[in-house]
Amino acid sequence: MIDSKGILLESGTNELEMVEFEVQNNRFGINVIKVKEIIQPTKVIPIPHSHPNVKGLIQLRGEVLPVVDMAKVLGLEERETPQSKFIVSEFNQQKVVFHVHNVTQIHRISWDQIEKPSEMYSGIKSGIIGVVKHEDSMILLVDFESIMVEINPDSGINVDQVKKLGPRERSNKKIVAAEDSPLLRKLLNDTLSEAGYESVEFFENGMDALKYLESQISKSGQMEEAVGLVITDIEMPQMDGHHLTKRIKNHPVLKKLPVIIFSSLITNDLRHKGEMVGAEAQVSKPEIAELIKNIDRYIL
Repeated sequence: MIDSKGILLESGTNELEMVEFEVQNNRFGINVIKVKEIIQPTKVIPIPHSHPNVKGLIQLRGEVLPVVDMAKVLGLEERETPQSKFIVSEFNQQKVVFHVHNVTQIHRISWDQIEKPSEMYSGIKSGIIGVVKHEDSMILLVDFESIMVEINPDSGINVDQVKKLGPRERSNKKIVAAEDSPLLRKLLNDTLSEAGYESVEFFENGMDALKYLESQISKSGQMEEAVGLVITDIEMPQMDGHHLTKRIKNHPVLKKLPVIIFSSLITNDLRHKGEMVGAEAQVSKPEIAELIKNIDRYIL
């Protein structure tokens, strides 16, 4: 069992703990906060006509959970090994099990050690959101949210939730959004536009978003371009959302900007981290309607 509640008690340190796992001797990583436990493989019941990446279902302490084959997801050879493990995860308000070929160790690293993927292999379907150089090798951070959206589109951001809010006026108020997943950037852009917020500047990580905000401050100490609100994910290469929020709230000019954390990692156990760095609101993906309501409430 991995206890993710006690790690990194200080929020905004720009650090994470990462579980390293292997698929076909390739090294990958998942944020330990997403991991409930790691277990030995157990009997899987196949599901007729299910998504090809889904092996089937298991029963774990009374819960029925889907099992996703990471070899299929990553386009690698499927196989069982003596070291095979099931990683039981929870994020985006759902539980899912990932079948991997081995789990090796846990690393504590800074987000600024994680490089964003090269444009040659990044993109909506790449499945990789970051690269960690480690001991003359590389560990690839996997975009688990996009994996689940592909398997179950209803688990992602749904523009129909915004339509239920009723007709909305167009707004020229500018929003800065930090989100590393290309797929979620597109979905977020479409839904914000549907909600009337058409002036959105997207960045792939917190560092780029912060540099942009600081670049808008004139010599007189005023924002040259009016920004009404910041939306940020938590998990991002270079600078995570908690550290971005902390930097904004500690800045003499930027501190007035409302910040909404929009992440798959918003849970009752972790909500205190966003509160400690001064976020105005925290919304769990994919609750897009709740995000829009908070934008309406806090935007300057």
